[in-house]
Amino acid sequence: MKAWAKWPLYATAALMIAALADAVAYSPLLARLESIPEPAARHDAVIRRDRWGVPHVKGRTDADAAFGLAYAHAEDDFETLEQVMAGTRGRLGELTGAKGAAQDYVYHLLGTRADTNAGYETKLSPRLRVVVEAYADGLNLYAARHPEERHIRGLFPITGRDIIAGVALTSPFFFGLDHTLGALVEDKPLPNDSNLERPRGSNAFAVAPSRSADGATRLIINSHQPWAGPVAWYEAHVTSDEGLDMAGGLFPIAPFPLLGHNANLGWANTVNRPDLVDVYKLKLTGDGQSYRYDGAIRPLASRRVWLHVRFGPFVLPVPKMVYRAVQGPVIVNKSGAFAVRYAGIGEIRQMEQYYRLVRARDYSEWLAAMRMAAVPATNFIYADKTGRIAFFYNARFPERAPGFDWRHILPGDTSRDVWRRQLPFDADPALVAPATGFIVNANNAPWLATDGDANLKREAYSPLLGVEENVTNRALRAVALVARMPKISADDLWRVKMDKGYDRASNEMRFVRRILALDLRGSPDLARAQALLGAWDGQLDGKGAADALALMVIKLPFRDIYNNRMPPAPRAVLSEAVEKLTRTFGRIDPPLTDLVRLRRGKLDLPLTGGPGALRAIYTNEDKDGRLAAYLGDSYTMSVTWDAAGQVHATSIHQFGAATSRPDSRHYADQAPLFAKEQMKPAWFTEAELAPNVVCSYRPGERRGC
Repeated sequence: MKAWAKWPLYATAALMIAALADAVAYSPLLARLESIPEPAARHDAVIRRDRWGVPHVKGRTDADAAFGLAYAHAEDDFETLEQVMAGTRGRLGELTGAKGAAQDYVYHLLGTRADTNAGYETKLSPRLRVVVEAYADGLNLYAARHPEERHIRGLFPITGRDIIAGVALTSPFFFGLDHTLGALVEDKPLPNDSNLERPRGSNAFAVAPSRSADGATRLIINSHQPWAGPVAWYEAHVTSDEGLDMAGGLFPIAPFPLLGHNANLGWANTVNRPDLVDVYKLKLTGDGQSYRYDGAIRPLASRRVWLHVRFGPFVLPVPKMVYRAVQGPVIVNKSGAFAVRYAGIGEIRQMEQYYRLVRARDYSEWLAAMRMAAVPATNFIYADKTGRIAFFYNARFPERAPGFDWRHILPGDTSRDVWRRQLPFDADPALVAPATGFIVNANNAPWLATDGDANLKREAYSPLLGVEENVTNRALRAVALVARMPKISADDLWRVKMDKGYDRASNEMRFVRRILALDLRGSPDLARAQALLGAWDGQLDGKGAADALALMVIKLPFRDIYNNRMPPAPRAVLSEAVEKLTRTFGRIDPPLTDLVRLRRGKLDLPLTGGPGALRAIYTNEDKDGRLAAYLGDSYTMSVTWDAAGQVHATSIHQFGAATSRPDSRHYADQAPLFAKEQMKPAWFTEAELAPNVVCSYRPGERRGC
């Protein structure tokens, strides 16, 4: 064989060797063989697990408690924590492929790491830095002692900067920045998140002593999050000899609960969707390397980044360019170059604010922490032992100039539409101690938070703020149900929270009425379904013959609305609902509880409720045609301060404490209670907790439970 004829063989062999080397280099085996030093610092922390596996972590200092919490969380869900930490380094694509690489691109585009490095020592208090560094040490200790669970080489040890960068990266996603960026990357119309309900939401209720049946103050925290992944809730209780004492829910890499209660006060968070993202179309010069701005030519800053994307056993480097203009990060697509400016741009103090909130001893300290305005968006519903309740439509509103259409694409060649500062916290809509004695929020416009004239007035706030106008079914139902109760007991409030009805004014019921108005003569199957739907009582409580069909005709169009797609026509929705139910059950009127299921390990449990209901259950179709819940009602806590000011709480998680440990008895032990709409004790005081501690150990020791 001539030498030149062997070249293809040599090339093929070289490619095979390179592919093998790549597979080895990115193999989880190397991550497991990697030597990771244990933290040099020593922390004084004890983890106590209660009967439900919930960790109650006690530290000598706040930092010690954070160290213990990190270790406890890793025991229950190291898999998710590792993925979140990979995202804070722009390496998620190495673990999860193209979807993770998309987040890595955003990580580079927003410059989160540079913001963190620039402000870590100057913008964050020394006290918080000690806490997040101790939390990182807790994860590092677990990673060092459990090499068999590691999947990515060179990720550990992590640092406090990784914790801060991770929170800063994901914070603007809660008000929809990711949807705007995704639309620009795909060259699609911008989403209008502020005027539609999305499944990732929440409910919150607060009742003052003047309205409660027994003189107590009540707070219900009812978040709607995905049931697995980086924003799934984990329950914990952390205390320290320095005064930290907080119980509630947290996301992976949070060194303390982000919502819940201490002895004196508590709060719930619900996602809000103000218009906090502005998009500018740049006027590029002929070479595409510069843009016009205020009559001058400015260079378009650019740099090449490499995204490492897993494809099966291989991880391939993919080059991407990221750009930046004076307004902010820039995305270039077929339609041009678009700069994005968003609330909290460059902000890294989110965890600082939450740290001050969890340590607040009264309303004045808590409000002082809120005035930091470092959390760019999310509603806060507050209650305390004095009986004060309050609602804050928290958002870092840009100080926008009049004369521009801020909800659409703005001209990028002028500084007149580029805001330079954000309005202070006191500019946000807020409702404190309403005369009605109750507050609710369900991801809706702030003008509906209680009953009648006690509500905030829309005209008191400038339209330049971009406050959302969406009113959810959940908000309509909650206000209507609570308002008709002269006095509200604990059982009354729980029944409202678990309501499965739809208000006539809701988007869901309007769509149902469109189906009922169809002329279906000539389509007997659809006409029968229409007649069945016409007899529906508006409740997804599993008691009516039409419940399964009603859920389907609500779920199908809103699935598209949630994803910013044009929903199908009413006739098409009814037809699809009939087809799916007939294919699975051979009928269009199966019991709702046969259709909607909670599936976890060996458990397969019936559920009621549905999308847009206060008992929020969102589902995906499983292989057998049933609908398996994956999002909606998740971690829920009910907090009561009795007339004497003593705090008591109950809670429930849709699965259990050991969220990624199928062999643990706490992997799904709360699921039966969740399916039955019941709660478990959330022991807080030492007197409550001590008899219910199953085991006690220090991080790194062998668990006896």
